[in-house]
Amino acid sequence: MSPAEVFQRLERITVNPPRLASLAVLLAALTLTACEEKAPDSIMTGEPISTDAAPLDRNLDPQQVARGHAVYTENCLECHGEAGKGQPGDWRIRDADGRYPPPPLDDSAHAWHHPTAVLLEAIRDGSPGGQGNMPAWRGKLTEQQMQDVVAYIKSLWSDEIYRLWWEMEQQSLED
Repeated sequence: MSPAEVFQRLERITVNPPRLASLAVLLAALTLTACEEKAPDSIMTGEPISTDAAPLDRNLDPQQVARGHAVYTENCLECHGEAGKGQPGDWRIRDADGRYPPPPLDDSAHAWHHPTAVLLEAIRDGSPGGQGNMPAWRGKLTEQQMQDVVAYIKSLWSDEIYRLWWEMEQQSLED
């Protein structure tokens, strides 16, 4: 059963208070499974993020980020909002058509939970399994434009979030 099917069934269940904690744990596990990537160890253990870490070198090419900003403004801003902050409303609640609205792409949502390859795949192929309204950009944007917009999105993340993402990115490359 897919995570989407589980969520649909959970929406129809009337929950009594003693079962609420069990369902919350199940939902959290399904959410992590749906991401298909292992969260960084610091998230899983609940340890605070070290602010004493070495200075962060994001190694983002400023020209690529600028190109990505232009692509974002032209193609993504309408749905994902100014500076990736999203649109009003809760992106985690399905709309009337049963689809999730576009999430913010800054630290406040979910994009940073995914390695670069997954972000590019979402841009190329659109929303996975029809879960959202993200169109496929394959054939509309070049591979370079897609990479540029991902660089721009990464530039929106705080140092703290970027560090967590970087750790996950490295883990994904080792798998």
